[in-house]
Amino acid sequence: MTGAAKNMDAGMEAVVVRRALRGDRSATRQLVDAHKDRLFAFIRRMIRNHHDAEEICQEAFLKAFASLDSYRSEFRFSTWLFTIGYRVCLNWMRRKRALTGDLDLGALAPSVDDAESVSLESEAVARMKDLIWSTVDSLSPPQRATVLLFYRHEESCQTISEILDLPVATVKSHLHRARAKLRTLLEPIAAREGLGKICNLAG
Repeated sequence: MTGAAKNMDAGMEAVVVRRALRGDRSATRQLVDAHKDRLFAFIRRMIRNHHDAEEICQEAFLKAFASLDSYRSEFRFSTWLFTIGYRVCLNWMRRKRALTGDLDLGALAPSVDDAESVSLESEAVARMKDLIWSTVDSLSPPQRATVLLFYRHEESCQTISEILDLPVATVKSHLHRARAKLRTLLEPIAAREGLGKICNLAG
């Protein structure tokens, strides 16, 4: 989470949203600055293309501000924004599949932050993390989104259920099935690479 987002509690966020509704451009910019990094990181990991992720992120913000009068204050703005971002991602995936007949889900490249943290870790742990996050691409879009929101963005199951418009029980089921699938896929590779037994997702 960015510093701007951390510093904007629910009460402050509600005030900024009300100012944005009145046409205050500085409030709109404040909301964008507070959430753009996390939203972009989530979208980029969902669709695996930096350029397309930038366009999707921009589209999500445009849709959010165009329909800001429909925002319900009982939800955090970030939750509502991520819901829009997730739906734009799904629409992008459907369009790409319709055009190409397939969806390119290549190996997950580590981000700059990942690369910096990897330098402080053992080679085995770094390879394990690379295996885990590349294997996330094999999950279905709802499972992938659930895993990314839970492990990468540290969202609660309740918040994830609101973002993905799914019951909390379904979110927990997605997490359970995703862990099981990842373990099945990764354990033979980990054994072959001498990386030990997969117990859970690495952070």
